[in-house]
Amino acid sequence: MDAESRSSLALTLWLQGDLEGAKAEAEQALETSPNLAFANTMFGAALLYSGQPKEGIIALKKAIRVDPYDPGLVSRLSHLAAAYYLDREYHNAIEIAKRAIRSNPDYLSSYRWLAAGLGQLGRQKEAKQALEKALVAAPTLVDMYVRKRPPWMQPEDHIHMLDGLRKAGLERICRKS
Repeated sequence: MDAESRSSLALTLWLQGDLEGAKAEAEQALETSPNLAFANTMFGAALLYSGQPKEGIIALKKAIRVDPYDPGLVSRLSHLAAAYYLDREYHNAIEIAKRAIRSNPDYLSSYRWLAAGLGQLGRQKEAKQALEKALVAAPTLVDMYVRKRPPWMQPEDHIHMLDGLRKAGLERICRKS
């Protein structure tokens, strides 16, 4: 199997919550093609959601560095914002989420990490604006990431994300809907 195929398999396993399988496939892809941005992205995503955000940051930064013009850049930036958030580096999470939003304002996952990071820093007005933008554009966001825990997210990471979103005003905004 080639590196692209292994990276695609890593994505499928990651989406199903098989983080160990995703890491293994991404590692094999990287053995064959160490500068494949997609493989570095999947390795970084699997690491960050496996409780290793610092290692995930390294892999995600490499993915961005080796292919800064890839159409998947916004996804990589959003993962990087998540990694910084889960590593409790909220200022960095906010800056990267803003960069992701500038690169593609329609990629709504970035708003979630922006709102959560701002919420953690007590910047409620900005956090509420980011959250409202995401919820207006994609009302299913609440179901996908709040009421349900995504399969790739560990329970403690989900609780941490929800804490930031609550501080951003999630419950008040949802009651209005």
